[in-house]
Amino acid sequence: MSGKTVIARFEQGKETFEILVNSDLAYEYITGKRKDPMSVLDAEEIFKDARKGERQGEEKIKKAFGTTDMATVVDHILKKGDVPITTEQKNRLMEEKRKQIIDIIARNSIDPRTNAPTPALRVENAMNEARVSIDPFKGPNEQVEAVVKKISLILPIKFAKIKINVNIPPEYSNRCYGILKQYGLKSEEWLSNGSLSAVVEFPAGMQTEFYEKINNATQGRAETKILE
Repeated sequence: MSGKTVIARFEQGKETFEILVNSDLAYEYITGKRKDPMSVLDAEEIFKDARKGERQGEEKIKKAFGTTDMATVVDHILKKGDVPITTEQKNRLMEEKRKQIIDIIARNSIDPRTNAPTPALRVENAMNEARVSIDPFKGPNEQVEAVVKKISLILPIKFAKIKINVNIPPEYSNRCYGILKQYGLKSEEWLSNGSLSAVVEFPAGMQTEFYEKINNATQGRAETKILE
């Protein structure tokens, strides 16, 4: 097994909760490449002080985490605590989180001046210009609000949803039904000739992607209308 044993630590109030983990396996878990939190442990214990071998009390564990289930506690420590990683791992993790944040903003936002989707490249450029720093240990969704606040002076952004009425010719209706469900199918009406009239609602930044998929699936014969 590669990687060395390191101490992952979570603090709540005056209490400290530590676990001994394999550094490489812990990194894999943090980045979603590994699913079982128990598989990263080098010792199946929750410590008060791992260096001294002092175990943490069950009552304090339950008070801090709401449970004494080992896997749940380990997962919490790995995701919310301090996990030592190498500089290379930290840089990779920041870049992955950065890409995820850019994708979230681009897919969910529009330019309020034009109501057009915000291209990912414009979001990335604005983040570079604003010198936005990414926390490698926080989830991307947790950081979106702060990032948007920083880049909004450079790039006007509005988070919005869009509702679209779509009319699909009968020869394409079954094929397109799955696409409509992917994009938040709100209502549907199957007409007597087999055509489909539906309403979908999804983040406004995804409308270009939606139009491309529907047009490709219907050879450009779908009729769409944005609803107020």
